[in-house]
Amino acid sequence: MSPSSSDKFFDESQEQSVVKATIVEKYFVAWAKIIIATQKRFPRRTQKLGYVDLFAGPGRYKDGSISTPLRILNRALDDPEISERLVTILNDKNEDHSSSLLSAIGELENISRLKNSPIVWNEEVGEDIAKQFEEIITIPLFAFIDPWGYKGLSLRLVDAFLKDWGCDCIFFFNYSRINAGLSNPLVKQHMEALFGDEAEALSARLNGMSSQERETTIVESLAQVLKSFGHRYVLPFCFKNQSGKRTTHHLIFVSKAFKGYEVMKEVMAKESSKENQGVPSFEFVPPSSAEQKLLFELNRPLDELEQLLLSSFRGRTLTMKEIYEQHCVDTPYISRNYKEVLKKMEDESRISTTGRRSNRGFADYIQVTFPD
Repeated sequence: MSPSSSDKFFDESQEQSVVKATIVEKYFVAWAKIIIATQKRFPRRTQKLGYVDLFAGPGRYKDGSISTPLRILNRALDDPEISERLVTILNDKNEDHSSSLLSAIGELENISRLKNSPIVWNEEVGEDIAKQFEEIITIPLFAFIDPWGYKGLSLRLVDAFLKDWGCDCIFFFNYSRINAGLSNPLVKQHMEALFGDEAEALSARLNGMSSQERETTIVESLAQVLKSFGHRYVLPFCFKNQSGKRTTHHLIFVSKAFKGYEVMKEVMAKESSKENQGVPSFEFVPPSSAEQKLLFELNRPLDELEQLLLSSFRGRTLTMKEIYEQHCVDTPYISRNYKEVLKKMEDESRISTTGRRSNRGFADYIQVTFPD
């Protein structure tokens, strides 16, 4: 990212940037509370938690609004338990940005409440940083990798952040540039850093595909490569351009824990621009877009979920929670979608159930028996 591109990027806090920062902020708070609760049960564990942002920027947009790192710090300052434990590493290779970021941090109200002062680096993101995190046992940390393009982003770096207990990662996936880069031999090294040995085969498979097929194939390939490093949960969130017709980028969340996947899924669901039958789109389309997404509207995802459940669990008896956890991964469905569908199926006598009812609806512990 050139200095001029960087400066232009931080001219204003655009709608997409706000949504991106909101997703990161909401997940950080939920994740921190889960980690702290676990640390309290196991006092021999480290009592620290970390937040790492490798492309942190200057802290404020030109319009004065704060960017993601300061939003995270403000949330930590509002919570005594987080402020007592948080270790923050913020990096930007642009010296002007890192200097501005330090000043912006110092101006935060009650910044002295943090037990550990934020650490600000001024380094190029690449193999050296990946190696540094590979070679240490980290505290539980949430890492945010937000490059302008793709330089510095690699499977090795993501894996280095995820290797230890309690660690999750979310990164900016510049789809429009990576889509072009897969057919450009001049950036082959960067594509291999992202897709590993699959990069060349992926490039060949894309020939002749429609734009939608290309996007699905590229994102699915990335997810499978990430999962090949271990038992990982991968969740993408799509951003469209102003017309709503073209994908610009994704946020890709990666976790080793189902709980992290579940929490982030709920966060991303709430930030989705629309939903159909209560099923979130997991994408953000700027409000000015005139795109109506006809195919999505004609779809009836809850009707499809009903048939999927009948097929997947034929002849089996499971609790609502077991059904949800075994089925929801790599689907757009969230917990309330399963409860709604199962209640409908129960009312229509398509399944049988046992267990005490709850005033809050179809409870997690209700047992469901599917027909043979």
